[in-house]
Amino acid sequence: MTSIDRGPAATRRGTDFAELSRVIRRHGLLDRRLRSYLVKFAVNAVLLAAGWTAFAVLGSSWWQLVTAIVLALAYTQLAFIGHDAGHKQIFTGRRGNDVVGYLHAGLVGMSYGWWLGKHNRHHANPNHEDEDPDIRISVLAFTGVQATAKRGLARWLARHQAVLFFPLLTLEGLGLHVSGVKAVWRREVKAVPLEAALLAAHAAGYLAAVFWVLPPVHALVFIAVHQGLWGVYMGCSFAPNHKGMPTVPAGQRLDFLRKQVLTSRNVRGGRVVDFLLGGLNYQIEHHLFPNMPRANLRHAQPLVQRFCANNGIAYRQTGALDSYRQVLSHLHAIGAPLRRTKGQ
Repeated sequence: MTSIDRGPAATRRGTDFAELSRVIRRHGLLDRRLRSYLVKFAVNAVLLAAGWTAFAVLGSSWWQLVTAIVLALAYTQLAFIGHDAGHKQIFTGRRGNDVVGYLHAGLVGMSYGWWLGKHNRHHANPNHEDEDPDIRISVLAFTGVQATAKRGLARWLARHQAVLFFPLLTLEGLGLHVSGVKAVWRREVKAVPLEAALLAAHAAGYLAAVFWVLPPVHALVFIAVHQGLWGVYMGCSFAPNHKGMPTVPAGQRLDFLRKQVLTSRNVRGGRVVDFLLGGLNYQIEHHLFPNMPRANLRHAQPLVQRFCANNGIAYRQTGALDSYRQVLSHLHAIGAPLRRTKGQ
């Protein structure tokens, strides 16, 4: 991950985004797509109901591990809807989106208010070394400065972070649960009573169902597989978007268009990838127009790519497997100095 060289063009062309916005609006790509979201609601409801119905029918069986996989898929798809609601992609007004957001966050055991605040800070300054919370992670280093500053266990993890990346993602789900509970306990969210009730209801309902149907050992394995795979799926959906892309050093400022494009990476793959990654594979378009409905992102992509090419702005797009290769290569490179100085 290299720092961005702003160059003279970035300081001269502050109106580029206004020009691009006119193109996007002329094509109607900021118009709401409620019918598309109704289909997504229905598909997710069927997926979630099918998963828990199979769980109840199978009872005490190791086949429940298949159910755990299905529910990990369902939970991530629900989280994608919560993400879209947080960006006001579904309805024009805040209230309807917040209702959907709180509901979907509650279904998966997350704090909507905590996540939304953190995610908005990321969108405001993606890959900014001081201001993006998504690259300030205690167990990983995304810049050389972060790597050399780590001590103890965190330093050992950074040294081997490329190898440990996917295993660490199994803890992502647990981290989301814990961070949400902490934020509500510390009253760092607006709707404290609502969020506390949703998190408590989720935890009580989930644990009661699992331990009622399964013996203790089966229950613990089911929880580990379900939550672990949910964390991996969530991490694999977000990691390709910015990890390994250029960072913005402290004190440096870019115009909005370049700040969003130069730090983001798209993932190619068609409608299957669109579904599996919840539209986040169009990360450049999403960052430029965060309230654009998910179904419109694929239509905006060629317009944005063409605009960037015409204005000399680097536009990064790659395949799904190559995106993970780039992420792991970057993590390996950042950890290399720590491996060379091992024992010093």
